[in-house]
Amino acid sequence: MSLADQIREFAFAEYIAPARARGETKVSIRAGDMHSQMNLSCRLPAVCGALGTNKFVSMYNIERLSIEGPIPGANAVFTFRL
Repeated sequence: MSLADQIREFAFAEYIAPARARGETKVSIRAGDMHSQMNLSCRLPAVCGALGTNKFVSMYNIERLSIEGPIPGANAVFTFRL
């Protein structure tokens, strides 16, 4: 499994699925937080790339609402409608 696939699966398991279970309609993911939670080193471009792809959106039936902050960077925030 590629690193991008691992990142997308992590984002789903840790952010998307729990937010859906709580009945939320949107969720924001800060790249730096996820990077730290996954214990990655110098892989912020990979995190931003994986979250910014149409593949991520289509895999989990979500809609990307916005991307704020510097890309790639720890303060990039990806917001999705669930």
